[in-house]
Amino acid sequence: MSTPSGMLWEWLVMPQGLKNAPATFNRCVTHLLRLVRDFAPSYFDDMFIPSRAMDGKSEVEMHKEHLRRLFALMRKHKLYANLKKCIFGASEIPVLGCLVGKNGVHPDPGKVRVINE
Repeated sequence: MSTPSGMLWEWLVMPQGLKNAPATFNRCVTHLLRLVRDFAPSYFDDMFIPSRAMDGKSEVEMHKEHLRRLFALMRKHKLYANLKKCIFGASEIPVLGCLVGKNGVHPDPGKVRVINE
């Protein structure tokens, strides 16, 4: 915010309330995790690590390496994972009401069942 005297002021709080908090949080997480963006995209506080075999390493070895790099970066920035909500080594994962895996994206059967009934 600029004042008549030409000074520039920056808000240190959210003057419009928490309505912009999700976007601010997402921007912060995206910035902090930019070094692992090539193999660990994120959506707000959800991070995905779709690992493939490469450089003579199996999918499992690559997944472990990716996890080590992600956890080291999280530790550096004092970010913590809730292990109860983590899914490791899965062939498909639930994302926004769909199941995402090697074979693409399809609706979560639990969500579709309600519609079909």
